[in-house]
Amino acid sequence: MVNINVKYVVIIMIWLVVNRGGPACAAITCGSVLTTISPCISYVQRGGAVPTSCCDGVKSLNDKTRTTPDLQAACTCLKSLIPSVGANAALVNSLPAKCHVDFPYQYSPSLDCSKLTR
Repeated sequence: MVNINVKYVVIIMIWLVVNRGGPACAAITCGSVLTTISPCISYVQRGGAVPTSCCDGVKSLNDKTRTTPDLQAACTCLKSLIPSVGANAALVNSLPAKCHVDFPYQYSPSLDCSKLTR
């Protein structure tokens, strides 16, 4: 229980840092990204069955990133959040297919979010 709370504190601290320097015209925030994908955290850490609420979040995030600035902002947030929760990159990248969502990129620590377009 304490371990999970520490992870959320780390996520919030990263959000505060990342959100200060995000794209100026993006409507999506790191707080919104975190809230949307939080049901996926246990899956991307340990695998198993993907919760329906996780797929709902993946679909919602995809819907919220219909513009290039929003896509880039969400990508930047995810690049910070994913390692902070100890997520497995393969499990992260499996979510779009498992949730039947056509997501425009795959996570990688070296992903250049500024090059993504919609």
